[in-house]
Amino acid sequence: MKKHIGKLLALYPTPLVVVGAMVNGKPNWLLAGHVGIMGHDHVMVSLAKNHYTNQGIKANKKLSINIVDETLLAKADYCGCVSGRTEDKSALFDFVFADGGVPMVSQAPVVMECSVEDIYETEGFDNFICTVDSTFAEETVLSEEGKLDYGTLKPVLFEMPTYEYLRTGDGIGRCTGFAKAVREQAD
Repeated sequence: MKKHIGKLLALYPTPLVVVGAMVNGKPNWLLAGHVGIMGHDHVMVSLAKNHYTNQGIKANKKLSINIVDETLLAKADYCGCVSGRTEDKSALFDFVFADGGVPMVSQAPVVMECSVEDIYETEGFDNFICTVDSTFAEETVLSEEGKLDYGTLKPVLFEMPTYEYLRTGDGIGRCTGFAKAVREQAD
């Protein structure tokens, strides 16, 4: 029997990312654990309203989503513990600028350059609805077919209720691969 545990958001873990944005003329970095897919070319980045980074995203309507792997975890965790209001985080990562002027972490294995289409506010949060303008990936995390290989990429996952970072697990099968077995069992 299932136990009622309240209105707990039970969709964790999620990929851990560093959001990059220009704030007051400088790159700023923010660790984010609330990023969601809204279709094949749209994402939502949900940030607490009090984050320093939000003002730059609102002003420029641009941000980068930099996927965190284990090599970036220490710096990513650090940038999530320090506010850009009190410390200049512009030099924390090596970075390049995308064509749209948004800073992107050079060491991130995968980066998405995004344009903000809309901002949906909820209590305590600015939810940035974004179009993915460009995606950049290190060749080492691409399959022979040129697609992202998450077995090689191994993004760090974030689990909110315990504030724990997790390793990406092993693959267990191909999408639609289990349907055949279910159909055969039904026959």
